Amino acid sequence: MQKKQYRIDIHASAEKVSNTMIGKETYRQWTAAFNATSDFEGGWNTGDKICFTGVGKEGKREGMVAVIEQHLPNKYISIKHLGILDGDKEIMEGPAVEAWAGAHENYSFDEQNGITTVRVDIDTEAQYLDYFDETWPKALKKLKELSEA
Repeated sequence: MQKKQYRIDIHASAEKVSNTMIGKETYRQWTAAFNATSDFEGGWNTGDKICFTGVGKEGKREGMVAVIEQHLPNKYISIKHLGILDGDKEIMEGPAVEAWAGAHENYSFDEQNGITTVRVDIDTEAQYLDYFDETWPKALKKLKELSEA
């Protein structure tokens, strides 16, 4: 597993940026860069189970099963991936899960003089590096547009 970091400066308060990132409607908009049907089910509080969902190429519901390891409002969110979704089935062990189980996705919000720097730190497999290097900047640009509106 490799670590990767993405960041962007947004001219808005950390509270606004954070709320835009995890708000139900705005989440769908900025994460559409990854999948046009991106959504989530569950909560964003420390200890909450959360599923990141979307419709795959075959028209089937798929995604990731995770837990919010830590959420310090407007400061930091740590997500630990536990398994995958295959339709309505949660797969928590086996070959399909081994590459992602235990991977983290962390969001930090640092506000200085009305500008919030969002830093995203992820664990990923080498085969996804090019995809994330292309897609994360697009997603963060959309988050910036939504937060600054």
